Amino acid sequence: MTVVGAGLSPSVAVVACMVMALGYVLVLYVPTFVLRLPPPTSLESYLIRRFTCALVFSAISALASATLLGVERYMDIPVLLSFYGIRKDHMWQAVVFPLFLTSLLYAGSLVSKLRLLLYSWRERGDSSCCELDLCKIFAVAARSASDHALACAHNVVAWRNYVVAPFTEELVFRACMIPLLLCSGFQTQIIIFIGPVFFSLAHLNHFMELYYLQRYSFLKAFSIVGLQLGYTVVFGWYASFLFIRTGNLISAVTPHIFCNVMGLPVLLSPRTRGFSTIAFVLGLACFSWLLFPASSPSLYNNSIESCSCWQGYCSWH
Repeated sequence: MTVVGAGLSPSVAVVACMVMALGYVLVLYVPTFVLRLPPPTSLESYLIRRFTCALVFSAISALASATLLGVERYMDIPVLLSFYGIRKDHMWQAVVFPLFLTSLLYAGSLVSKLRLLLYSWRERGDSSCCELDLCKIFAVAARSASDHALACAHNVVAWRNYVVAPFTEELVFRACMIPLLLCSGFQTQIIIFIGPVFFSLAHLNHFMELYYLQRYSFLKAFSIVGLQLGYTVVFGWYASFLFIRTGNLISAVTPHIFCNVMGLPVLLSPRTRGFSTIAFVLGLACFSWLLFPASSPSLYNNSIESCSCWQGYCSWH
């Protein structure tokens, strides 16, 4: 059999990635401008329509990526899914280690939230909660997280932020694009740094919505979207690094969900008296120290073959 991805030129891979990136955005407008469907009557119906578009386009992108690399001709379903990093083996490692790494970057945010929680207890006069009773603190935090999860289960916006967007974006921008770039000859370091450029293209429509639909000023819309693009590029570097190192899509999806829940990391909070900044610096130092050990391919795979790709699909034969 021929080598998977053999003959795929870098230009074809880049064009395919650009088409996927722009298509992921444009497909959201197909029901309105192409199918001429009536406007949705509620936010729920509007988002469900977008969910459907994103899921359909994700499936099309996966098939297109497999076709370009020729992997669909001779692989069974489990092997084909593993090509996209959709695997059931080493699942807990793919969830726990990337989640722990990402939480280190949010050490300042977590400290800030904890101190605000203690402050709110003090304001309510619950002095027993202000004592360092770790069991009680964890119990209250777990109960709050459970209540929040139940509320999110009935919130369509939460489904967009914590389920549909993370899974479809990581499938398209990591699982579909990175194999194309790897097998067309791009070096891993280049892919990690240029790959998120395609990811940022999928957020440019936010500028149009802010400027034309919500009537924001050009400068305000540009500032908001510029911050979003900067954040998504940095996260894209991180997610691409994890996906290439681990070969598991969940290792990129889990941090994506966590970042969507937490928002931007807190560097400084006036109520924490500098503790947030100290925690952020310490967390960043620990993150830098553990990044490569905690993402070692040997932790996520039974055997590591001598291949430039994370799962050896460039040498499948």
